[in-house]
Order: sequence, then C-alpha cells, then structure tokens
Amino acid sequence: MNAPHPYAELLAAIPVERRTVQVLGAETVYWVYGEADAETTLLLVHGFRGDHHGLEPVVAHLPGVRIVSPDLPGFGETAALPGREHTIEDYAAWLTAFAAAAAPGATVLGHSFGSIVAAAAVADGLATPRLILVNPIGAPALEGPRGVLTRLAVLYYRAAARLPARAGDALLRNGVIVRVMSMSMAKTRDRELRRFIHDQHDTYFSRFADRDVLLQAFLASVSNDVRASAARISVPTLLIAAQRDDITPIEAERRLATMFPDATLVEIPDVGHLIHYETPAIAADAIKRFLAPSGADMR
Repeated sequence: MNAPHPYAELLAAIPVERRTVQVLGAETVYWVYGEADAETTLLLVHGFRGDHHGLEPVVAHLPGVRIVSPDLPGFGETAALPGREHTIEDYAAWLTAFAAAAAPGATVLGHSFGSIVAAAAVADGLATPRLILVNPIGAPALEGPRGVLTRLAVLYYRAAARLPARAGDALLRNGVIVRVMSMSMAKTRDRELRRFIHDQHDTYFSRFADRDVLLQAFLASVSNDVRASAARISVPTLLIAAQRDDITPIEAERRLATMFPDATLVEIPDVGHLIHYETPAIAADAIKRFLAPSGADMR
C-alpha cells in the first residue's frame, strides 16, 4: 500500500544507527536513535509480532532522548534464541542481558507484550531508574472482553504449527488475516492514519523467524500479564493506558496501577491498543513529564 508516514518528517530529524550484539547465543539487532551525550536513555521493548518500527512514532516525538530499540528474539531482524522456548522468562533473561550489553542504566519502556517482558525483567533484577509501560497487559487476555477471540487465535496459531511447513507459514502470513487483526485494533476515524496503521502491519507483522517461535511467543503473551510482576517492582512506574483498549479494559488498568508500590497511571481517551500509532505525541508528552528531574507532576 505504501501509505504516507505521518511521523516521517519528525523521525528524519533524529539520527539513527543500526547495531548488533550477541545475546544468549544469538545476534540481536537494534537501533540507536538520538545523540550519544543525551542525558536520558530509553530502552524500548516492542509488542507481539511487531519489530522496532512499531515504536518509531513515539521515538519521533522524543527528540533529545537517546533511544535503544531492539527487535525481540525471533522477530524482525533478530534471530531466535537457540535452545530456548521463548517463554516470558526467556525473554526477560534476554532483555536483562541485552540491557547490560547495549543500554546499561537505561529507563525501560515496554509496549503490550513488551510490557509483560519488561515488567518481568525489572521484577527479577534488571536495573533501571524508572519503568514505563504503554498499553500494559494488566489482565489475562483469555478473560478480557475479547476472550473468545483470543481462544480462536490460540486455535489459529496451533493449527498453523501443525500444518505442513509451507501451508502453516502461508496461513500465519496471510494478508487477509493480518488485515483483520489490524482493523480490530485501530480506533481512529482518520482515514489516512488508518491506512498508515494497516500498512505498518502489512509490512512488519509477518517478519518472524518461524512458526514455532511465533506460537511460543503467542502462548507466552496470552498466558501472562503484568500483575505477576507488579508488587516486586520498586522503581517509579508509569502506566500509559487507553480507555478503549479491547485487550485490557481500562478498569483492569486502574486496578493494575494499585498493585505497584509506586505507579502513576495516565489514561488516553478515544484510543485502543495502538497508542503508539494513534496518539504517540500524547504518550511522548507523558513520558517526558515522567522523566523530568522534578519527578513529574503527572497531572
């Protein structure tokens, strides 16, 4: 489709460099945005089936911040982890090792599936001064307002894993199914923005290593949520939640915020699970206030 990128001009003004590093026996590919001498570094953890491109609209609205943004193992350009099942524990171990190698001391930000990974890693000892969770998974996906659809998705991924390799791969990369996923998440009525969102998903949603890794990561995403880690996270935490999120209802996000020793909840109206595409400027503003030396009056 090649839809116009609404944040391209802002993004083009930020220097970026592609790098690689060996983590847990595999090559992790990551991108560094911004200047090396920036006062603040953010380490981004993207969502399920995406890669680092998904969070670029937020990056575009954070000039002056150094940002380290890897593709998660098995997605984008990063290889799968050899000899591992790609559970939340495996992804958390990878994130901790990656942070030590490429972004020590960075503030960690996780989106969606990345919120589960980031929270688990920080709860297990990943050192970070602050934690930011965007569209956090604050309740079991199987119990949410789209629990039935989640169960159907489980059947879809399992069926694809059992089919002959070519047929299973074709099913997982089917453009119609990817488009249905995209349409179900987008809430904006802006036609150009919807075109951009669908184009992003068409382009990057099928860049996974293989169907086994995809199934493992999917099962990890629907079998876990941030609640299991919240009480063990002592650093100041910012939750950026959407009032129309179909995956975690806003009521569940409000309950989640009370489970952290030190958490601030920012709610964004009229958006669902795609804050990073539909309202990146609002999210970035909340992030900048949270990172401010004053400790962020988040009102």
